[in-house]
Amino acid sequence: MSEPRQQTILDQLGGLSGLVYSTLPILAFVPANSIWGLAPAVWIALGVAAAILVWRIVRRGPIQPAISGFLGVGVCAFIAYRTGDAKGYFLFGIYTSLAYAGVFVISILARWPLVGVIWGYLNGHRNAWRAHPVAVRAYDIATLAWALVFAARFVVQNRLYDADQTGWLAFARIAMGWPLTGVVLLVTVWAVRRADRAVEPAPDPAEISGIAAGEDGGNSTVDGAGASGGAESDRDT
Repeated sequence: MSEPRQQTILDQLGGLSGLVYSTLPILAFVPANSIWGLAPAVWIALGVAAAILVWRIVRRGPIQPAISGFLGVGVCAFIAYRTGDAKGYFLFGIYTSLAYAGVFVISILARWPLVGVIWGYLNGHRNAWRAHPVAVRAYDIATLAWALVFAARFVVQNRLYDADQTGWLAFARIAMGWPLTGVVLLVTVWAVRRADRAVEPAPDPAEISGIAAGEDGGNSTVDGAGASGGAESDRDT
């Protein structure tokens, strides 16, 4: 029986389709706000997020990212409605990026890089990687890459928010969303493979030679026993 496939970090984000779907409520919100105003735009964004959730359920795909996305759109829409300004829709994402950047940096300083913690939980190795400096350094690099992405999102989008550039804010949210996520995922894949090689090193060639020699010795013994048996049989005859 084949082992179940391990979930990757991309799987946890809903796959490539999940990254693309996450931009649809924003693409609907901004033009709707320009045409019909804030209140209809809020409901349209919520409707798009709900449609994505229903689509995931019907297709029997992973729904956890869709549920998280729907709740996130709900929070963003609520903030925009309460502030009475379309740019308020992006406020939650801006400060969430800041919080994530801080958490990722703190995890590096504490020598518990989050990428390693998350991947150790997913692949069942738990904290075995912490005994291997090469693995720790690889996870440090991947965690730092995520921290830089979150920090860049905060800096750029916070400036656009302060400048009341709602249109450019939406563009930055999308452009710094799944494209940057794709880049940092490549760094994460490299780190994970490097760390896995350190935690599970290739077999020692000497051990392989020893095993092979043992097998050859066993075969020689069997062959010798067979030959002796044949000789005794001939003498009896």
